[in-house]
Amino acid sequence: MLDCALFPMQFQLDPAMKKIKLPRYVLFHHDLQLMVFRPRGTLSEKVIEDIVAFLDQAEDQAHKPFNRFSDLTQLDAIELEFEYVCRVALYRRMQYMKYPQVKSAFYATTAKAAEIITAHGVITEGSPLQVAIFKDLSSAATWLNVSVEDLRIST
Repeated sequence: MLDCALFPMQFQLDPAMKKIKLPRYVLFHHDLQLMVFRPRGTLSEKVIEDIVAFLDQAEDQAHKPFNRFSDLTQLDAIELEFEYVCRVALYRRMQYMKYPQVKSAFYATTAKAAEIITAHGVITEGSPLQVAIFKDLSSAATWLNVSVEDLRIST
């Protein structure tokens, strides 16, 4: 049985911490220390702002680092300017410098998604955020050291 929380439920990263509300499209596998982000529809600045705000809060309160898996294959559109993507990536790089190394796997099958993830990866290179793009779930699961089934759980 998976120990996971689904939106709009609450989850705790550590018993001593206060609860954090999961944003839309996010699932957290407590047993794997893995956050799964699976947005649908349009990926907009608002969606990115929500996930970044969640990450800021969760990272501050987590006693253990957690890996991330973002599945961008269910998107209908990406409405993000390249400059915005670069600003967010630079912010994430600077914000995460004080934390231990984590893996952030992106599952993407479109050129637009790969473009924004590549920019994010280049800007965060050298930081504790290890970013990788995958065209299949199996490779992402192997890199994250989890099962494909762990990544398939729907939000």
